Amino acid sequence: MNKKILIVEDEPKLAALLADYLTHEGFGNHWLGDGLAVVPWVRQHSPDLILMDVMLPQRDGISLCKEIREFSTVPLFLITARIAETDRLKGLEIGADDYICKPYSAKEVVARIKAIFRRQQNFSALLPVIAGFSLDKEKLHAFYKGIQLDLTLSEFRILAAMLDKCGKVYSRAKLLDVLHEDERDISDRTVDTHVKNLRHKLQKIAGEKEVIHSVYGVGYRIEVVAGETSE
Repeated sequence: MNKKILIVEDEPKLAALLADYLTHEGFGNHWLGDGLAVVPWVRQHSPDLILMDVMLPQRDGISLCKEIREFSTVPLFLITARIAETDRLKGLEIGADDYICKPYSAKEVVARIKAIFRRQQNFSALLPVIAGFSLDKEKLHAFYKGIQLDLTLSEFRILAAMLDKCGKVYSRAKLLDVLHEDERDISDRTVDTHVKNLRHKLQKIAGEKEVIHSVYGVGYRIEVVAGETSE
C-alpha cells in the first residue's frame, strides 16, 4: 500500500503490537515513545496517518495534535483511556479525525486505517466550482472563493458530501456514515463538532455570511446562490 503510519505510544508492548499488525497488512510504520520528538519527525517525514496516545511523556497528545494542525492535515487518530464523551470531543475540536479508546483491538485499528485510505481512493478527482467552492479530491485540497482551506480529512469529507448534492439536507446520521464505514455507536455531537470547526474556518473568508445552514432537528445543508456556480 506504500503508506507510512506514525505510532506515538509510550507503552512499548502496545506499540509493538500495532506495528506488527500494520506490517502484516503492508503498511510502513515508525514508533515514537515520547511527545517531544513528534512534531520534528512529522515535519521531516510527512506520514500518511498518525496514531497518537493522549497521555505521553514530555508532551501530551492534545497539544501535539493542535500544533500539527497548524501545518498539516494528515489524518490523525487519538488513542485515549478517557471514555467520557467530553474528553473525546475535545480531541475532535482541535483537529483529530477519530479517536480510539483503550483497551482496543489492534485488528479494529487497522480496519479503521484501511477504511480511511479506501475513502481517499474512492474520491473522484475534481469538482466544478459549486457555491464558491472548488475541491481537488485526489490532493484533498479545498478552496472557497479562491482561498485554500486548511481542513482535516473529516472536515473535507463532510464538505465534499454536502457539495456533492448542494442544497440537500444532510442528517447527522448520514454525515456519520460519510465519516465512518463501521457501525460504531457514535454521538451526533461528533458531527456537530466537525461542522463547528468547518464553519469557523469558512467564517474567516465569508465574514458574517452563513455558508453551512442548520436545519433544526434534521441536519445541515449548503445552498447554491446565484453567481456562485460555474462549469
